[in-house]
Amino acid sequence: MKPAHINQDTIAAIATASGAGGIGIVRVSGSLSSAIAQTILGNCPAPRHAAYLDFKDADDTVIDRGIAIFYPNPHSYTGEDVLELQAHGGTALMQILLARCIALGARQAEPGEFTRRAYLNDKLDLAQAEAVADVINAATFEAAKSAVRSLTGEFSQHINALLYKLTELRMFVEACLDFPEEEIDFITQGRVAEKLNLVTLELASIFVKAKQGSLLRDGINVVLIGQPNVGKSSLMNQLAGEEIAIVTPIAGTTRDTIKNAIQINGVPLHIIDTAGLRETDDEVEKFGIARTWASLQTANIALLLVDSTHGITETEKSILARLPREITKIWVHNKIDVSNETAKISQIEQTTHIYLSAKKGLGLDLLKTHLLKLAGYENNAEGVFMARARHLDALSKVEQHLSFATAQIKSAELVAEELRLAQDALSSITGEFTPDDLLGEIFTKFCIGK
Repeated sequence: MKPAHINQDTIAAIATASGAGGIGIVRVSGSLSSAIAQTILGNCPAPRHAAYLDFKDADDTVIDRGIAIFYPNPHSYTGEDVLELQAHGGTALMQILLARCIALGARQAEPGEFTRRAYLNDKLDLAQAEAVADVINAATFEAAKSAVRSLTGEFSQHINALLYKLTELRMFVEACLDFPEEEIDFITQGRVAEKLNLVTLELASIFVKAKQGSLLRDGINVVLIGQPNVGKSSLMNQLAGEEIAIVTPIAGTTRDTIKNAIQINGVPLHIIDTAGLRETDDEVEKFGIARTWASLQTANIALLLVDSTHGITETEKSILARLPREITKIWVHNKIDVSNETAKISQIEQTTHIYLSAKKGLGLDLLKTHLLKLAGYENNAEGVFMARARHLDALSKVEQHLSFATAQIKSAELVAEELRLAQDALSSITGEFTPDDLLGEIFTKFCIGK
């Protein structure tokens, strides 16, 4: 069940980004909204009609002149009475207007409190509420489209449709338990195994789209690693499309990690160019090498660069041996323009080898395509939902419980219990069953005013 809405006080905040702008908005939500409008504006505007009025201070001086809109409950973003004051977006002016609202009985809103109230008042489910922040923070066009898809309820509709089927199946199985004396195989006659399989397949389809949405949101961390002067910085520049790292023939030019965010087909990639790995007496270079190893602790993929003119040596093998086991490794054979090899991708002993020229850009598309493939991203983002780690965790739990139910298909009691656990996990995505501490963690990461 949803937590009770404890705070009934009126809140106010600047709803537009910090800094000067052409327009700034102060948003008020709560039972005092109409009274605050009456005092500041001289009258409360007609519901959902824009009124061009003076905004007055306590001494009746004009703070500014702008647009005021009043949304009576329940037809507002939060489900409460809401007042929006649109003024010129000067930093000082916004603060004065906000202070005026607070002086009239409102309090400063906490981060995400407007959206939290919208969720608690059933204007949004939890997945939609989280998508509000994702729309605001989307770094790519594809991520923005995916977040809007979740905000408009498309993700929730798929979850609710699956939840309905899961609930129906659970009700049938539990009904079977009420007639233990009947010599009837309800599980077989009710085609429970078949229905369970269909639910599992539908879950798998949702899971794939959610994983891609999570990828659009968070991206993947890719670390370039190898000996000095194998072309890590050149590859970094090619992927970024600009001169991010300094490139020289001198080994050890890069002495620290260089981070840059790029995108491939809308998928964010956080590329880290690192110091070349070698034995050195240079103290600065030693620090850079230490940071190289540290950066690998958070990496999803390691690109092990090697000079194609001499191939993989014992030094490269020793580097490979030190890499964390869970990181995906790709051998990148650079400088094929010197070794006169062709750009290609091959599998050798279940390890990927890509031959390219970072200097000439040859084979770069092979690398980009393979990175997307490893990330689990399809080339088409249509139908993808913006998902978070908690959504993927919930879907993973549902998948696990359905698998257990299938394995225990002969026992109606065990099947019913696994279906109940799957139902609870799925319900947590839209917030039907959500503890207060999780809500606090989610909404405190929002910006103030949203």
